[in-house]
Amino acid sequence: MSLASVAGSSQALWFISRGSGLVVLVAFTAVVVLGVATRLGSAPSRLPRFAVAELHRTLSLFAVVLLALHVVTAILDPYVTIGWAATLVPFLSHYRTAAIGLGTFAVDLFGAVIVTSLVRQRLGFRLWRAVHWLAYLAWPVAFVHSLQAGTDLRIWWVALVEWGSAAAVLTAVGARLLSVVRGDPDRLGLPGARAGSRARPARSRATVR
Repeated sequence: MSLASVAGSSQALWFISRGSGLVVLVAFTAVVVLGVATRLGSAPSRLPRFAVAELHRTLSLFAVVLLALHVVTAILDPYVTIGWAATLVPFLSHYRTAAIGLGTFAVDLFGAVIVTSLVRQRLGFRLWRAVHWLAYLAWPVAFVHSLQAGTDLRIWWVALVEWGSAAAVLTAVGARLLSVVRGDPDRLGLPGARAGSRARPARSRATVR
């Protein structure tokens, strides 16, 4: 294989890897924002609840497929040496150790969220919910990886994807934290919250009698 052929294949793999990585970031951003919107009760009212949940699940699986493409093309790129082990254990890669390590860490966290979601019925709600909170950690790790791994932030549309995703997630998480500060039990998703809110008027009527 000639040097030009190797360079050409390397460039093609780089474009595929980088492009799929940016789409993964957008999809992951949509998953986080949609999840927060559903929890806060601010998801589109025209869609039934099961449709919103299915959209959330479909986007998550779509992100997994693109993530696999992103990882495989990065490993197959002859210009860099990452290694398969570095895709499972963070900070093993000799090439851009910090950037690739953060990417691997994000993959591990995101994988834990996806796997536990697939076996949610067997785990129980509390354990699933505890693991699901890792998504709030996985996103910023993936975002920093995307910033450090790429060299194309000077391109306007790449910067728009990166910082637009950050703005969307920060807005969603800010709204989520605000609901926690306000202590709204319905929006916090506490067990029996709605039942409790309906029970209070009943006790008031009993007192009047």
